[in-house]
Amino acid sequence: MARILVAGDGIRDVKLVLEARGYTVIAMTNPQSAISLVLDDPPDMLIMDKGFGDGLDHDLLNAVKACLQKTNIPVILVVDEAELTVMDWDIYQVDDILVKPVTGEMLLARVRLAEVRMARVFDNNPLSRLPGNTSILHAIDQTIAADESYGVCYVDIDNFKPYNDRYGFSQGDDVILMVARIVVNVIEEMARHDSFIGHVGGDDFLFIVKQDAVEPVCEKVLQNFDVVRNMFLSADDIKAGCYVEKDRQGRETTFSLLSLSIAVVLTGNHIFSHSAEVAEVASQIKHYVKEKDGSNYMIDRRSGR
Repeated sequence: MARILVAGDGIRDVKLVLEARGYTVIAMTNPQSAISLVLDDPPDMLIMDKGFGDGLDHDLLNAVKACLQKTNIPVILVVDEAELTVMDWDIYQVDDILVKPVTGEMLLARVRLAEVRMARVFDNNPLSRLPGNTSILHAIDQTIAADESYGVCYVDIDNFKPYNDRYGFSQGDDVILMVARIVVNVIEEMARHDSFIGHVGGDDFLFIVKQDAVEPVCEKVLQNFDVVRNMFLSADDIKAGCYVEKDRQGRETTFSLLSLSIAVVLTGNHIFSHSAEVAEVASQIKHYVKEKDGSNYMIDRRSGR
């Protein structure tokens, strides 16, 4: 069941109806607390009273729309019927409305509709909850069309398959979630504005930041990964600095411990016309960076790039 933030003074009955149906509801009347929740532990849905917090409803909406950890959080706005004809929907960029007085039947129908709609169009990765491939391709295309230069950064966990074989898929999922949290936290801290984070699938991630943030963000991501990596390795493997597992051909092979490789493609000067071109260059860069020992990043700096 969805975890829903209900924000407003005049819609307290909403909480009771939703909880009776089994939803987890966080009811807040303080706008700053609501914004902090969205930034720190975003809900799955927001139901908000228009005018919440004496006009701070816009700030809450902006926080929801800028959320990197869960993009496209559904927002249902509760309004008075008299306001419908004067609403500026360019300012209130919401997904649905409820008209006061809100009945329990209409509330549950709108919430369920929002859930079903998001299930149809939302391509978030089911494990990390980060945006998936449809959103990633759209973000890359937007980036290469922009006048500013960005870094499209492809993240790969090195030696992940043999790690899964040795430690099991459940612990492998924990490593994937750990990498997702690291990338989200670093970008939230260092490059929140005009950034994007996506989960390509498996142990592959992608993030986009402005060009001047590429190096500090990549360095911080690798640094944080190396700090926590050993939490997911046995003492014997840490001591040995490697482990032996079968490769894809079934041959016993010595593998290095977990590390990260980041291949970075810069998009300035409109040198790309399609996301597939960016992916092709990234694949070339990834080949070189993964040959290095330990965690590394490499930026495509070839002539004309």
